[in-house]
Amino acid sequence: MTTVRSLLFVLWLYLSMALFAVGLSPALLLPYRAAMTVIRMWARFVLFGLRWIAGVKVEFRGLEHRPTGAALIAGKHQGMLDVIAPFAILPDNCFIMKKELMPLPFFGWFAWKTNMIAVDRSAHSKALKDMVRQARARHAEGRQILIFPEGTRTEVGAAPDYKPGIAALYRDLDAPCTPMATNSGVHWPAHGFRRYPGTVVYEFLPAVPAGLKRAEFMAQLEERLEGASTALLNS
Repeated sequence: MTTVRSLLFVLWLYLSMALFAVGLSPALLLPYRAAMTVIRMWARFVLFGLRWIAGVKVEFRGLEHRPTGAALIAGKHQGMLDVIAPFAILPDNCFIMKKELMPLPFFGWFAWKTNMIAVDRSAHSKALKDMVRQARARHAEGRQILIFPEGTRTEVGAAPDYKPGIAALYRDLDAPCTPMATNSGVHWPAHGFRRYPGTVVYEFLPAVPAGLKRAEFMAQLEERLEGASTALLNS
């Protein structure tokens, strides 16, 4: 039954992308907030299908710590759902994403229109500088910048490997950093098509204050983010 429900949900997911891309593509000709509304509607549409088709409920916790203005958010990344769900709860979400995703239909089109931060990771130091430059502009616009410190999806239980990008943003923006823990990989794994029934939790944690030295910041962020994500796995 899990296999059948998973296949039906995958069909729902990709059909929804086509439906929104074609049916609501005129939003690409309007101001970016119209396109952001389309993405937010799509995210909620996906979460609806995830619950009622695959039996996976998404719950948001720690909303008292959720930033609504200009902010830096560091999220645990265990699967594709982590790219979708935040749009349902953050008012003006802005992702750090791989530049090679930009040409993709729907996802790339709307990412371009809504000024997501696209980074060419093969460019190394140049990519880091470009990411910081774009993040500074988005932060000045009052957006919530979401970065995955590990840079890519990781398997549940894998040892963390935080990249320097999060430290660069924290230093340059001179802003607090809100960790966002999750157990999403248990129910929507990084690889494969199966979705396992249960509850995915996204938990906003108290922000790491601005102004810390790099080593102290990275230690605090990893301790909070990994500790809370592990606790969700065991809950």
